[in-house]
Amino acid sequence: MEFVRLTIDNVAVWRSRALAWAVAQPTEFVALLNNNHIQYPNDPFPNRLFVGAKRVISCKDASQTAPDIFQQLYDAQQERPSYWIGYVGYDLKNQLEQLTSRNPRRLTFPDAYLIEPAWIIDFLEEEISIQGEGAQDVLHAIKIVDTTSLTPEGQPLEKPLIQCRVSPETYQDNVRRIQEHIVAGDVYELNYCIEFFAEQCRLDPLNTYQALCRRSPMPFSTFLKLGDQYVMGASPERFLKKEGRRILSQPIKGTIRRGHTPDEDISLKSQLLNSEKERAENLMIVDLVRNDLARSAETGSVQVDELFGIYTFQYVHQMISTVSARLRNDVSWVDTLRNAFPMGSMTGAPKIRAMEIIDELEVSRRGVYSGAIGYVTPDNDFDFNVVIRTLLYDARQQYASFSVGSAITYDADPAQEWAECLLKASAIRQVLTGQS
Repeated sequence: MEFVRLTIDNVAVWRSRALAWAVAQPTEFVALLNNNHIQYPNDPFPNRLFVGAKRVISCKDASQTAPDIFQQLYDAQQERPSYWIGYVGYDLKNQLEQLTSRNPRRLTFPDAYLIEPAWIIDFLEEEISIQGEGAQDVLHAIKIVDTTSLTPEGQPLEKPLIQCRVSPETYQDNVRRIQEHIVAGDVYELNYCIEFFAEQCRLDPLNTYQALCRRSPMPFSTFLKLGDQYVMGASPERFLKKEGRRILSQPIKGTIRRGHTPDEDISLKSQLLNSEKERAENLMIVDLVRNDLARSAETGSVQVDELFGIYTFQYVHQMISTVSARLRNDVSWVDTLRNAFPMGSMTGAPKIRAMEIIDELEVSRRGVYSGAIGYVTPDNDFDFNVVIRTLLYDARQQYASFSVGSAITYDADPAQEWAECLLKASAIRQVLTGQS
């Protein structure tokens, strides 16, 4: 395999050139991981581009009878260790548990899609490196890419009409129904999500993604191209990371807007940190994550490295906790993913009953949303995000979709939960329409 590197003076320009080159190739698959130069505990995603597919593992419709996607990934890695990149969608829950998804598949993304890339391009502070056959030719092709087609504004070709599948009244009624489940003892917290969508929507995916990064730069940002289907993500959340025998998860529960002044910003951070409701939500998910990691961990090794950490992003403050453990020798790397998926921050607790109620109340199939995007190394280390704050687009159907949600607890206020959903949706809405 050929490997080349070049010292560069502007990483952002080279990344834009490389992504434009990759999207223009006849290959069906492109994936960009982008940390937007944001500092994050235990490090964010690398700035790395994957192009082309040597091997593909996919699952069109997950069920108990479908081939086990995690076993396929394990077997392929055993056969020939390599990098893998892609996603596992939320509806893989149906393969892992006795569950179903009743809502229609409006987007036709596979339930899982993972590939061994033909080329891997890394962007460091002052260097670009390329590995893969013909790496020198790839470097030359990237060097001459004209990026003038990437507009500064990054606006869609047409401003779409964005609709929500759930009215504010229905949303708040469902929050109250969830609280009835909590009183009945079915669950003690549930993550309830709603879909925003646009039909007959014509987007330039690359420009739209660049605009989203400018509007909402995040440490686990992603851009995926699967033929005519695109994922444009601005995720702030890590699902699961493995380095050697150490595994860790960093669930987010607790969101508040940024202030208009420095004093208001400090006040809002303090309000989030001291909110009994937000701390209770976060602690519930931390307990669930501890249980998920314990399924794979050495006895006594699960620990909470940080509880209720407050981290600031461009438009919101978030409450993030970190849970880590040491992997048992008799548990494979892929089983750590299987044992923790789907992530508790997007389900609720107890997890299986929460997912049953989610399917009863939500009116959209989650699919890629609230799944995980990430990569695996030849040494079987990995890092996966949580697919939130993410726009999904099918160019053939001209259908765009993004979902948001919040954690519902006994003392949740339905109107405030609706307002939190609108806050989380604001970045993508502004990118698509120019309005909050």
